[in-house]
Amino acid sequence: MYEDILVPTDGSPGTMKAVDHALELAGPDSTVHVLSVVDQRVYLAAGGDQQDAVIQSLRDDAIEAVETCAEACEGECETKTGVREGVPHRVILEYADEHDIDVVVMGTHGRTGRDKLTALGSVTERVVENAHRPVLVVHIDE
Repeated sequence: MYEDILVPTDGSPGTMKAVDHALELAGPDSTVHVLSVVDQRVYLAAGGDQQDAVIQSLRDDAIEAVETCAEACEGECETKTGVREGVPHRVILEYADEHDIDVVVMGTHGRTGRDKLTALGSVTERVVENAHRPVLVVHIDE
């Protein structure tokens, strides 16, 4: 069993598969940390008059995403939630270091080729490449 487990979420429905795997790794004394990152690159790309609306929309989506995952963990173990702003893979790694996370459990869509380029690479791939702790990657379908 792991003591501290991090589940990053972007709010996609497939994230619940990652939550299920995290709960399988958790014991009654474990804490599942659920984190959503508001990608600053998205709102910085918006026009100045639209930035506030874009930021608020992204924050609302992030809050809903962590609440949905936290609800799935209720009764299983302690849960901590967080919403931060920044570049997703960097924020995930920083959070993992700050909270001495034992394992990161996150999903991947398994995109390749043009789909991968359109999505500017994979957050999961970047976390795996740069993490100094175990990362469990769960293939998710939407």
